[in-house]
Parts: sequence; C-alpha cells; structure tokens
Amino acid sequence: MDEFMNKIIEIGATSGGKIMLAIIVLVVGLLLIKFVTKMVNKRLEKSKLDPTVKNVLGKLIKILLYVVLLVGLIEILGVPMTSVAALIASGGLAVGLGFQGALANLAGGFLILIFKPFKLGDYIQAADAEGVVKDISIFYTKLLTLDNKTVLIPNGDLMSSNVTNLTAEPVRRIDLDFKITNDIDQNFVKSVLFDAAEKCESTLLDPPPFARLTAVDDDTYIFTVRAWCNTETYWDSYFDLIETCSKALADHGIDDPEERIAVRLVSEEAEEEKDGE
Repeated sequence: MDEFMNKIIEIGATSGGKIMLAIIVLVVGLLLIKFVTKMVNKRLEKSKLDPTVKNVLGKLIKILLYVVLLVGLIEILGVPMTSVAALIASGGLAVGLGFQGALANLAGGFLILIFKPFKLGDYIQAADAEGVVKDISIFYTKLLTLDNKTVLIPNGDLMSSNVTNLTAEPVRRIDLDFKITNDIDQNFVKSVLFDAAEKCESTLLDPPPFARLTAVDDDTYIFTVRAWCNTETYWDSYFDLIETCSKALADHGIDDPEERIAVRLVSEEAEEEKDGE
C-alpha cells in the first residue's frame, strides 16, 4: 500500500503540472467549442445553403473541434503522437469491423448531403417507414409520421433501399377506383365521374382529369378516376374527390354492387318474417 501511494505521489510530482494544464485546456476548450459552434450555426442560418447542408455541416464542424481538442490534450500530457498513430493503426481493423454499421451510416449521411435525394420538410417513403423529414444527422434521419410518431432510420439503410419522395414535384395525381353494377350504361357512368372530377374545386383542370372503365370483375364494372392536384393540398384534394364522385354517383342513382347485395339480403329476411307470421 505504501509503495502504491509513493508511486501516486511520484506521478503527481512529475506530471502534476501537465495534468493541471490539461484540465484547464479541457474546460476552456469545451467553452470555446460551445461558443464557436453557436457562432457557426448563426452564420449558416444566414447563408443561402440548403437546410440539409447547414444541418450536417454544423454537426461536422462540432465533431472536428472535439477531435482537435482531444489531440491537444494528448500533446499536453506528453503522449507521443507516433505511439497514438500506431495504436490507431493497429486497432483500425478491429474498430472497423465493430463499427461497420456506424461507418455505413456515416457514409450514407455524406451521400445524402451530396446527392440530396430529399431535404428537410419532404414527405418520403423508405425502409418500411414514411413521414416528413424533420432532421438529417450524420448517422440517422428522423421522420415524423402522420399520426405524430418519430421514426429514426439509419442513413445506411436509406441509401441502400428505394426512397420515394412524395413532395419532390409541385403536382401529384390522385387515383380512385369505383365499383359499379354492370347493368348501367358505361358511357353514362363515365360522363358522371368525369363531370364530378372536373367540378371538384381542389383538383386541377390542366392536366385534365380522367374517368374510364378499367376492369370487369364478374357482374361488376370498375371505373378509375384520375385527377391532378397541388402537392401541398394532396390529402384535402384526395378526400374532396372521393366525396364529390360518391355524391355524383348517388345523385344519379348509380349504386355500389355491395350495397345492392345488402339490400337484397334485408329484403329476403323481411319476406321470411312475413311468411312466418
């Protein structure tokens, strides 16, 4: 025990100054990093760079400052940089294998920054998830779903899978299918649906809407209605078009075959009750 305490005292006497200096540099360095990153973020906010680039660049600068601080502390403590370099080189393979997933995510983050398949505020579908892009970090991309859930997707998965950007273009197309009984004139149904799509206020007339018979299933006709709308109003336009077309069909006495079957069943049950009486 005495030998151990003597060793501690010897180390404190020989390296105490270096340790104290390293502690001071650490505290001052952390404060400087906080100040510099704050200033950099303000400058980036005022710049005309893409929001995604601003976000990733700010985080990258912060990491680089921490690396510089770490190297400075190693120099102050008197650890030879050649020894540190040899240690990093010898452990590089093991670290690479252990963190290959993290490295893939890091590479994915840089690819997203370079190729820009999406940006903050876009609505995307990727890696079995979909939502609004709220944050793009070096390793993960954060999505906010329509029901207000936060989904974190590794950038490596994003860059190795199909990504559908639903808000990349200014306009989108709405596709709806309507089942109609086959005892009604096709041209009449087509004209009713086409007029309804044209009169829907939230859809566009250029490109013009589309309404045609697209399939036949047993005793059922399937008509498809397609209309274009502005991307930012897609969901409002989608529901408006459903309501407008459904109301137009009902106003002209065109019913759904499933509704007709339900009516027939009710009628048969009513007849059986009458016969029983």
